[in-house]
Amino acid sequence: MKLLHISDLHFGKAIHGVSMLENGDQPYWVNEFLALVSEIKPDAVLIAGDVYDRSSPSGEAVTLLSRLLEGLEERGVCVMLVAGNHDSGSRLAFARDILARQHIHIAGTVSRTMTNVTLHDEYGPVTFWLMPYVFPAAVAYALDDDSVRDYETAVRRLIAEQPIDTAARNVIIAHQNVTSGGSEVPRGGSESAVGGVGQVGHTAFDCFDYAALGHIHAAFPVGRDTVRYSGSPLCYHFDETRQAAKGPVLIEMGAKGTEIGIQTLHIPALHPMREMKGAFKELRETELARQTRGEYLKLIITDSIITPEISGFFHDLARSRDSVLMECKSEFRQYAADLSLQSAENIREQSTEELFSAFYAERCGGQQPDEKDGELLRYAAELVRHDGTNDGRPDKIDEKTVDALTAFLMKQEDDTE
Repeated sequence: MKLLHISDLHFGKAIHGVSMLENGDQPYWVNEFLALVSEIKPDAVLIAGDVYDRSSPSGEAVTLLSRLLEGLEERGVCVMLVAGNHDSGSRLAFARDILARQHIHIAGTVSRTMTNVTLHDEYGPVTFWLMPYVFPAAVAYALDDDSVRDYETAVRRLIAEQPIDTAARNVIIAHQNVTSGGSEVPRGGSESAVGGVGQVGHTAFDCFDYAALGHIHAAFPVGRDTVRYSGSPLCYHFDETRQAAKGPVLIEMGAKGTEIGIQTLHIPALHPMREMKGAFKELRETELARQTRGEYLKLIITDSIITPEISGFFHDLARSRDSVLMECKSEFRQYAADLSLQSAENIREQSTEELFSAFYAERCGGQQPDEKDGELLRYAAELVRHDGTNDGRPDKIDEKTVDALTAFLMKQEDDTE
């Protein structure tokens, strides 16, 4: 039996203000995945939670999921889908009984009896157990047992309630923080779960031949090869560019007790994410020589603060190649370090503008205030220095100075409209 395991689709996700749906990334992935399904012809697709990025998804995100499910149904593929912690289980399970008649099986909320579906091949039955994201309180309510107070106990107790025939083949689809020996894998920046929260030991799934997991965005096995995260289909944070190539996990099951084939099938992203890091001149030469287009980029300068000229150069270069420079920062700390080591006397000798610029750069990754902020700062500093009523001290600014500063700020706003 052939299965495709995916999870953490996060339809509707936005990164640095760029919608992965509206900018085409997620629709492109759906098209590529359906083409792969046509080629592989799996018996079922297992979707292990977080199909949406938020519990109240946009209409466009719902339409995209509908397109995915319709495409799988048209190809005669059975679907097993569970709700993740980002999903609203009750919304996701709307019309579940009607969808089940089209071989689209959805488990949105926890109940005493887990949704289960049995398929057959030449080696006999394979039963699929659908376990949506488990909160201890939900299991305690479903089992009418107030002693269930942690995730480990909740998962184990819920599984123990099911009539699982361990002599046959069984697969579970789950969305949990599964660990081996209590050790967690380093998380990507887009994973919101707090480390240590909701840990479940991988041995909780010992009665299953394969555990299709969702929740962590990297793809890796936990404890044994057949308890596995598929990872997210796309990079949703620049930290995730350090992970292995992303794609659906192809599972091939033979007879009970035989080795299960496991293979990751890579689907290239429409807009690959890439981090540029180094000295400005070196990066400038490297990027001018590079021919890649249509990327999502992060810039880290190591030998300088981010000046308007540096920022402008890389933004313009990205735009000329249909790329997006999403993040721009500096790791250059010499200027800030020099400032912190100065004596109080030296600091007093610096102008208000110089001190503010240094503070701004330290707090903003080395980037200097733009012209508009700089003009406002210079005007405010002049008011403070030349208003005789405050002795040049910013903590004694009078009402007249505040009124003048407010009027200047309002004029700036009017000039930009």
